[in-house]
Amino acid sequence: MIGSPLSSNSKKLLLLGSGELGKEVIIEAQRFGIECIAVDSYQNAPAMQVAHKNYVIDMKDFDSLVELIEREKPDYIVPEIEAINTDALVEMESRGFNVVPTAKATKLTMDREGIRRLASEGLGLKTAKYEFAESFEELNEAVAKIGIPCVVKPIMSSSGKGQSTIKSEEDIEKAWKIAHESARGLGSKVIVEEFVKFDYEITLLTARTAFGTKFCEPIGHIQIDGDYHESWQPHAMSEKAKKDAEAMAKKITDELGGYGIFGVEMFIKGDKVIFSEVSPRPHDTGMVTMVTQNMSEFEIHVRSILGLPVHIELLKEGASHVIKSEVKKYAPSYLGVEKALEDPACKIRLFGKPLAKIGRRMGVALVTGNNTDETRAKAENCAHNIKIE
Repeated sequence: MIGSPLSSNSKKLLLLGSGELGKEVIIEAQRFGIECIAVDSYQNAPAMQVAHKNYVIDMKDFDSLVELIEREKPDYIVPEIEAINTDALVEMESRGFNVVPTAKATKLTMDREGIRRLASEGLGLKTAKYEFAESFEELNEAVAKIGIPCVVKPIMSSSGKGQSTIKSEEDIEKAWKIAHESARGLGSKVIVEEFVKFDYEITLLTARTAFGTKFCEPIGHIQIDGDYHESWQPHAMSEKAKKDAEAMAKKITDELGGYGIFGVEMFIKGDKVIFSEVSPRPHDTGMVTMVTQNMSEFEIHVRSILGLPVHIELLKEGASHVIKSEVKKYAPSYLGVEKALEDPACKIRLFGKPLAKIGRRMGVALVTGNNTDETRAKAENCAHNIKIE
């Protein structure tokens, strides 16, 4: 049963993290008459601009998060970012609150050590070789074991924050500093990963629903400095690789449990599938589904949470490309929107972030077409036509 928002019988969704992905989640939830509350560490975050109510708190603070949940008594607690006190979510779930997909999933996936050990040692999934280090001395030892080149990441971070590639011994100290300056959450531990020479990498959006697990068509993507830069759907794969990827995604998401969409990242080398990471929420590379599928990843997430039927059909081929800022500016302006939209195949989403920073993702270009090369080129051109000042 769904009630009426802002009434005594309303269904409440508390969104923890109010970025561009959360904004789309709230838009979809409101289409089903859900009362939406957006939370972030700063005012006027994108999702706050479309929510019924919003709060600014430190979501890494246990007491602040517990107090807010007790005050609002939401039917659904939906984390959108990793920088959250997951112990508070575990506590509130034990008191009967519904954490999406589960508090366990949120806690494990925020911690790269936890999810990597679960995938490799617990479930036997193929992963890159890895070691952990808690000091600069241990980092040197881990790099020696893994070999150069290798990748260093803080165990608690997201969207490529704090990630760097060690290409020579001179890079080790710099990698250690970068990891600590950009880490989200507490702790100094880093993961050192083998540098995988893959053919391509994909995101397999995996929806756990009341009607079974469903897989969207694979999304190809390119990351720069560990951060999403462009994506396209579908990405061509051999039938064997696709089936193995789906089996791997089902195994890890079944272990995490709950209902909702998961972004499962994988490296593909020939027919070999290598697990990389999993996010228990809509994925940035999946923004392309806003134009390619009959239901976007955001609608799928909300429907899965509400126990409603989900459909994952691909309607058109498409691509996305980020619109990034080259300046730091409060209340930025966007130029070139008219030129960017001259091609009828092009759409844009400007996120409405109140502060532009150099390299910050401020929007996305979305394009549909007849083939991947065409859509990727058009999406890049559309994105580059928009200037931020």
